[in-house]
Amino acid sequence: MKKLLSVFFIAALFAGSSCTGPIGPQGFQGPEGPQGVPGGIEFAKAFEITTNFTAANEYSLLEPYGFEVFESDVTLVYVLWDVLENGDAVWRLLPQTAYLTDGILTYNYDFTLSDVSIFLDGTVPNFATVPEGFRIDQTFRVVVIPTEFASAGRQDFTYEKITQAFNISEASFKKRDLR
Repeated sequence: MKKLLSVFFIAALFAGSSCTGPIGPQGFQGPEGPQGVPGGIEFAKAFEITTNFTAANEYSLLEPYGFEVFESDVTLVYVLWDVLENGDAVWRLLPQTAYLTDGILTYNYDFTLSDVSIFLDGTVPNFATVPEGFRIDQTFRVVVIPTEFASAGRQDFTYEKITQAFNISEASFKKRDLR
């Protein structure tokens, strides 16, 4: 009987602790916390590359950053996919795939601390047969961001969100013509 009474008492204690009452007074204002992703090009570096993919460059390019990249940084590469009738550019994050009659063409990239490599990949048996519109005068935008942004949970890495988050304007992209 004592055990049963003890169990009942403990159960009543837990049940009573889940009751709610009136909300207490507001606490003191604490110090201001971090403001999220810092804006400004000094926190994210960016440049633009226009290139041709040919047999001479093995349908790839290797470009040094030209600025210091930290081990904790992440490189994002966007391809100029289309220009709308109103002049707005459509930028897509790589890798990006195009389905051609000869096979699948993929724009892909990799990066190190010193350079970024952008290259054609896919199932196309001979990249020389890829229409010039997919190989010649291709424009890419490279954005290097701090890992803190990339690792802060689910993020939207669309071109618009990244340029807004880091306050990157058109003038921020240093143009490099590698044709």
